Amino acid sequence: MSGLIEGLPDAVALRCLARVPFSLYPKLELVSHSWRAAVRSPELFKARQEVGSAEELLCVCAFDPENLWQMYDPLRELWITLSVLPSKVRHLAHFGVVSTGGKLFVLGGGSDDVDPSTGDQDGSFATDEVWSYDPIIRRWAQCASMILPRAMFACCVLKGKIIVAGGFTSCRKSISQAEMYDPEKDVWIPIPDLHRTHNSACTGLIMGGKVHVLHKGLSTVQVLDNVASGWTVEDYGWLQGPMAVVQGALYVMSHGLIFKQEKEVRKVVISASEFRRRIGFAMTGLRDEIFVIGGVIGPDRFNWDIKPMSDVDILTFGGDRPTWRQAAPMTKCRGTIFGCTQLRI
Repeated sequence: MSGLIEGLPDAVALRCLARVPFSLYPKLELVSHSWRAAVRSPELFKARQEVGSAEELLCVCAFDPENLWQMYDPLRELWITLSVLPSKVRHLAHFGVVSTGGKLFVLGGGSDDVDPSTGDQDGSFATDEVWSYDPIIRRWAQCASMILPRAMFACCVLKGKIIVAGGFTSCRKSISQAEMYDPEKDVWIPIPDLHRTHNSACTGLIMGGKVHVLHKGLSTVQVLDNVASGWTVEDYGWLQGPMAVVQGALYVMSHGLIFKQEKEVRKVVISASEFRRRIGFAMTGLRDEIFVIGGVIGPDRFNWDIKPMSDVDILTFGGDRPTWRQAAPMTKCRGTIFGCTQLRI
């Protein structure tokens, strides 16, 4: 990597390239071999953090097409298609997805796919595989496997480490075990088990710098502040439904409304009645907005058709009151959302 920009030291030239929007990097690579090397170097990622040009993107995987991820640039209303996840499991679902250190991580999960020619289940219900995607070099890599295969589990990033807890393992057995992954060392270690398990899927979110694990159908929340002290059980009386954390506040979609949830207190923010017929969508926070992505319009008594959606609806909190608006729809992915997370690059 030498002579990037004539008359400038490479260190300065790299900081110039770091200010270019991420979506334009494939075009920068065409300039020269040295620019291609610079654009695909870890030094560029560090430079983007240093000059304050890091971007917040959304990463999304849906039912269709199989094992395909897209990234959304909210500032430029642009969808970027990634290479296909090279898992041997077809229609990988029920996995965990997070990002840390500028990489996307897809963990565990499995498939309920059935071979149409034989009627046999194609694949396994829970796997231990872990994949990372590096957007700088635009490549998937297989990481160290989890200690236990699992699906439908809680997955969060706490202080740069990935925490997984609960869910189901092989033979659809519910588990309470938890483990932690160090992305720099590529190593998993066991951590204290959840206090209790439940025969339902669980999800995880970060609030106030703590991991919160929620089981569908239970009002109690299991909380992890630090690994050494283990889990505590709290009953906040939170509503059930799709959740998103925006600037440290928890929002829940329930009964056709968006609520802001603060411990046991909740208040109505805005109507979400237009999503009553939409199922299988993702709801997530990015910057100071809530995104509702994809899903399907399910059948009803008047219409048995199922319509896969690629729509993106955004709830914006700026101005006098929150308002809904539509963003650019997904260009490839559509239907039930299998995974959705933020990526800072």
